[in-house]
Amino acid sequence: MLRSYRVLAFSLASLASANAAFADPPKSPAALPAKPKQVVLISFDAAREISQWQRSRALAKRTGAHFTYFLSCVFLLSPETRLQYAGPGKAAGKSNVGFGASKQDVAERLGQVRLAAAEGHDIGSHACGHFDGKDWSKADWLAEFASARRIFENAYAINGISPEPSGWRDFARHTVTGFRAPYLSTDKALYEALPEAGFEYDASGVSNGPAVAPTKNGTTRFALPQIPEGPKSKPVVAMDYNLYVRHSDGTEKPAMADAFSERAYQAFHAAFEAQYNGKRLPLELGFHFTLMNSGAYWNALERFAGEVCVKADVECINFRDYVARQRAGQAQASVGG
Repeated sequence: MLRSYRVLAFSLASLASANAAFADPPKSPAALPAKPKQVVLISFDAAREISQWQRSRALAKRTGAHFTYFLSCVFLLSPETRLQYAGPGKAAGKSNVGFGASKQDVAERLGQVRLAAAEGHDIGSHACGHFDGKDWSKADWLAEFASARRIFENAYAINGISPEPSGWRDFARHTVTGFRAPYLSTDKALYEALPEAGFEYDASGVSNGPAVAPTKNGTTRFALPQIPEGPKSKPVVAMDYNLYVRHSDGTEKPAMADAFSERAYQAFHAAFEAQYNGKRLPLELGFHFTLMNSGAYWNALERFAGEVCVKADVECINFRDYVARQRAGQAQASVGG
């Protein structure tokens, strides 16, 4: 009897083993859904210094990145033509950030705009005089947008720069599709004015972390994320100015530039890795042309972009192209659904 039990037990074990051999094998990693490419959106505010236009364009060529430049229109006016601009409730010729240095300086900046656009970069609006519009009405915002568009479109004629490139006015009329508010300062009236002024996206928001930009009332709304930074990983808005204030209270400390650059790089890198190895939500990083703390944050940017933008499964693209692709995908999905 005991022998019969052992034979039965062995037979059942053998049968179980045979059935296991014929069971479906576990799915291989290749069969799992592919991850989307990691999107990185890098932008620059004000876009004044010619050397920084050149430096950023050179970085883009090395890495394959495409950037967004939020241009302040006062930098397309020389000291002699500054009266062409009057901000809402301000006297003509007033600006919080000055104007172009000279007619030649304006001509060179216009040349950089044209080169950047030809290379696939996005030219957005940073309004004109860099005033805080948190209390502006819809009419005020529309007036500011109208000034920016008029000055951009007529920049060559206003400044007496010749010859005006063929097709410039048509280019200027259609190229600017996005906006970022000075100081990231917004109000309800801004979001009422944006679609009426023809903007497809706004990049003035701040979020707790990386997020997919929603589209509301026809305007896609991007937000600079707060990312962990420093020894205590305290959140900071992912923008050079906010790092500058965090690191040195907004004052220059050149002796600490290397240390600040390393901290900024580590923050960018950690924020990238969190998404790259996670949900792959778009990561936004913002910069200015001003070299804060002896260029610490630009140095960190160049190091970061040189490492991540060259990856096959990463796209360092601009806001305009991201919005166009998202809207094309949504349109296709709605047709197919």
